[in-house]
Amino acid sequence: MSDDRLILAVADKLSELPRIAGLVEAFCADAGIPPALGYNINLALEELLTNTISHGFDPGPGHEIEVRLRIEAGEAVVEVVDNARPFDPTRTPAPDLDASIEDRLVGGLGVYLVKTVMDDMQYRREGGRNHVTLKKRLPKAAG
Repeated sequence: MSDDRLILAVADKLSELPRIAGLVEAFCADAGIPPALGYNINLALEELLTNTISHGFDPGPGHEIEVRLRIEAGEAVVEVVDNARPFDPTRTPAPDLDASIEDRLVGGLGVYLVKTVMDDMQYRREGGRNHVTLKKRLPKAAG
């Protein structure tokens, strides 16, 4: 980890999530990101990683996930790059929050949560990899 950048290789195991959360929390604290915004960043990252680890890979070896976090132009920028099956979370429809529990479709709440707590989400598929980029605007004093 450098002062303005954090790059992490993530094993495709849910047991990795606490380790990643701790490193992201420390990065955010060192960067002067307010705890509430650091929480939002960690929450969004946990949702994305959980989805990727739980649903993105076919059985077998060779799974790769990388998390990159940097401060740039007054924003925290989080990138998740993986070689999982193609999945564009920006095209996931918003869940019907007014529907009864019995009538709701399974899934979609995690991506909705990410879109809610972050200011921007972008996706591209490049070189056989998913690239999800999240941005969170920071107060003037952070970064």
